[in-house]
Amino acid sequence: VRGALRPRLPLLSVALRTSPRLLCAATQQKNTGQNLEEDQSQSQNEQKVEASSAEKLLAEEKAKLEDQLKEVTEKYKRALADAENVRQRSQKLVEEAKLYGIQSFCKDLLEVADILEKATESVPKEEIKDENPHLKSLYEGLVMTEMQIQKVFKKHGLLRLNPVGAKFDPYEHEALFHTPAEGREPGTIALVSKIGYKLHGRTLRPALVGVVKDA
Repeated sequence: VRGALRPRLPLLSVALRTSPRLLCAATQQKNTGQNLEEDQSQSQNEQKVEASSAEKLLAEEKAKLEDQLKEVTEKYKRALADAENVRQRSQKLVEEAKLYGIQSFCKDLLEVADILEKATESVPKEEIKDENPHLKSLYEGLVMTEMQIQKVFKKHGLLRLNPVGAKFDPYEHEALFHTPAEGREPGTIALVSKIGYKLHGRTLRPALVGVVKDA
């Protein structure tokens, strides 16, 4: 037994001498592993911080761009609305120019119509006989001319205002005087001194009238 134990003693001695080195190497490896883990953990934390900062910057940039987009969209909508308003106003002006562009011309023609009306009214009706062919022809010619000019007026939207018995309207009538009238409601028109006219619903010339007043 003693002989068998002797060869193993040198191996045990060698193992005892080398074990501290192994322990140191193992300790160094362990420390290195811990350092690596700490470095990796720190690197991951830094990456997380950087990612969080990048996400925050992206979110701020996104919000900024959304605000700019909203502002540009609102300006675009306002510009479209303004352009539409300008278009509608321009179209309305063009339409009014078409409708009322002849207003001055119509006013001049109204004087002609007034003269024709006075001429026909001035002819004594009892004198319009076959025995007076010239006067009869002249009267009929005046009446036909007056009828024709009224047709032309109507064709272009110019209508007569002969408001006898109607309620007084300051937008269509001009009161020359007030007069009592039995059996008529106060504020109505008793007499038309001069015929008025409207062009496409707009008063071109108010009718000159006498208005019934309270008794």
